[in-house]
Amino acid sequence: QVELVESGGGLVQVGGSLSLSCSAHGSIFSIGAMGWSRGAPGEQREFVASIISGGSANYADSTKGRFTISRDSDRNAVYLQMNSLKPEDTGVYYCNAETIATSRGLLPHYSGRGVQVTVSS
Repeated sequence: QVELVESGGGLVQVGGSLSLSCSAHGSIFSIGAMGWSRGAPGEQREFVASIISGGSANYADSTKGRFTISRDSDRNAVYLQMNSLKPEDTGVYYCNAETIATSRGLLPHYSGRGVQVTVSS
């Protein structure tokens, strides 16, 4: 089994910064892409950013220039540095992992349980 564990998040004022971390646990050989999405529980999630094993990153237009995603492939970890936060950045942030090679085979997708980010005005 694979488990994604997120940490970080919390409450911050407009213009502030927060950092999120996510580690993938299990008998993992490699992960193709890792990233973050956000949304309210039970609602459709919005893409935030992703990064492939080679280091190339993609961002949503709403987060480009303010958020920075990075990863440590040796630790199966991904990070999200969020700067210049806005009230519309508020939501539950979910860590995602794609194309996970494990001792039991290839898994297409896994998500973490999410962490709350609240930006107050």
